Amino acid sequence: MFENLSDRLQQAVNTLRGQALLTEENMQASLRQVRMALLEADVALPVVKDFIDQVGQQALGQQVVTNLQPGQALIKIVQDQLVELMGVQNESLNLQAQPPAVVLMAGLQGSGKTTTVGKLAKLLREREGKKVMVASADIYRPAAIEQLEKLAAQVEVTFYPSSNKSTAEQIAVDALDQAQRSGMDVLIIDTAGRLHIDDELMTEIQGLHRRLNPVETLFVVDAMTGQDAAKTAAAFDQALALTGVILTKADGDARGGAALSIRQLTGKPIKFIGMGEKVDDLEAFHPERMASRILGMGDVLSLVEEAERKVDHRQAEKLGRKLKKGQGFDLNDFREQLRMVEQMGGMGAMLDKLPGMGNLPDQVKGQVNDKQLRQVDAIINSMTAKERSFPAVINGSRRKRIARGSGTQVQEVNKMLKQFTQMQKMMKKMGRKGGMKKMMRSMGGLGGGGMPPGMGGFS
Repeated sequence: MFENLSDRLQQAVNTLRGQALLTEENMQASLRQVRMALLEADVALPVVKDFIDQVGQQALGQQVVTNLQPGQALIKIVQDQLVELMGVQNESLNLQAQPPAVVLMAGLQGSGKTTTVGKLAKLLREREGKKVMVASADIYRPAAIEQLEKLAAQVEVTFYPSSNKSTAEQIAVDALDQAQRSGMDVLIIDTAGRLHIDDELMTEIQGLHRRLNPVETLFVVDAMTGQDAAKTAAAFDQALALTGVILTKADGDARGGAALSIRQLTGKPIKFIGMGEKVDDLEAFHPERMASRILGMGDVLSLVEEAERKVDHRQAEKLGRKLKKGQGFDLNDFREQLRMVEQMGGMGAMLDKLPGMGNLPDQVKGQVNDKQLRQVDAIINSMTAKERSFPAVINGSRRKRIARGSGTQVQEVNKMLKQFTQMQKMMKKMGRKGGMKKMMRSMGGLGGGGMPPGMGGFS
């Protein structure tokens, strides 16, 4: 997300290279670049105009920190304004109500609403310890109820069985009654989507809203629709009094216009953002972290939080003890590290959150992909238990057999083993006293020879 916008904003900063101070003259060239970057990102025109005015006023109307270069000063001002534009801070769900707290989900057809219901239910169960029930009041779309039932089983929450022979309002009322009797903390109601806003949809969902009196009414919208997402959200808000927005499919949106337009046009906060198709791919929306990502400064806080949730800590501790005892890092350990990366959304998702990764050359970016991670996993799976534990025994004939078994070429097996050797050396340094500090010094921060597989451009 935001790749195009990030590139164009960097170009705007580059126009200030060699300048000693921010002046009205040199700012105009940069602001034109910023304006074009936002328009190309499909940000709504009124939002762009206001944003440029605010940045210009701040750049010229106040004292800029003297130790900042003009480009750095512009980045700081743009970052502050991006945070302001997207809502300053994360606004979590307000579930302070007599249980069950009702969450009503609205949205157009194809926005990923039903999948988002499952993701949100999983998030509330795992991170907030809530007893969650989900129910589908979508009586129009074939298999909508069955889809939610399967999702509920997958994310391990309670499903209220409904039927398209009932009315949407009756389903919602019965589900609320069942949730109360079952001692649920949260009831999430999925509603029918349409291909466009129409009177029938609005009348039905307004009726549901009156009967349920939900504490949260969330509009689920596809980020790839750009500024149209904000306009549609505004139309729904007039009918329903939304409490927030969930942006879906943000991982496929290289522009980011929806995220930058919604708060300004609707006054409603983006509460969550969907960054993938898996049931874990729903993140709380933090404006300050998103602004850092847009400007290529990464999002280390989110990366750390994700690691806390998804990394197998027992496995990590086991590896740590093994290294401290001087036992070798083998291909079984290597495979576990790969799977950990996959659990955290893959290499691309991790790089998106690391500072400075946006400035990587395109040639290197092209080598960072999760297909290579899966290929490495297939190669290791084609080895015998002895080969995984004692990689030194893998000779030429064994490499040919492993290549045949994994559907790869011998060169690819050789490349993987080279990457493993680099990782092995890195882990050996980590196992020594003070090894982590020494390893980081030898790597020079980022860009050493021991980067994870799939990042061969660093080797």
